[in-house]
Amino acid sequence: MRLKVRLVAALALLSAWLLAGCSRENSSRIDYEMGERTPIGPLTYTVIESSWHTQLGDVLKLRIPQQRFLLIRIAVTNGGGSEVSIPLLQLENYNGQSYRELEDGESISNWLGVLRTVRPAETLQGQILFDVPLTSYRLRVPDGAGPGEEKYAWVSIPLRMDVDAPPALPGGK
Repeated sequence: MRLKVRLVAALALLSAWLLAGCSRENSSRIDYEMGERTPIGPLTYTVIESSWHTQLGDVLKLRIPQQRFLLIRIAVTNGGGSEVSIPLLQLENYNGQSYRELEDGESISNWLGVLRTVRPAETLQGQILFDVPLTSYRLRVPDGAGPGEEKYAWVSIPLRMDVDAPPALPGGK
């Protein structure tokens, strides 16, 4: 009888331990809405706005996407005590497919750039660019830890239908 009691107690402890392990893993994947402050590690991201474009640039230097351009304006604040590098970010659709941020910021005002470092108590703000199908996404933002050690949060990027302005004509006409 004692063996059965010990076995039941051991199974209960094992179950509790497994459930605790699962809840820790899920708590590292936190979802936020656009406009909310998104703290992850020493960094705090804020997705300010997003806009869809069928083209970028002007008539003389038009840039056409393979799908659609999605411009996202973000701010990243470093609340830690050391400099942190921000890698190129990724979007994920709700089927789990991911799309990496484009490395070419031509025709984008206030482009965040490819090499970006945030010093302690500094805020970096700018735009990032994706070439993706027209749908809703989640922006995956890292905590700035080294490769293989990073933790992530996700920011919902809802589908908003914006109207593109026609390309600017030379001379402002």
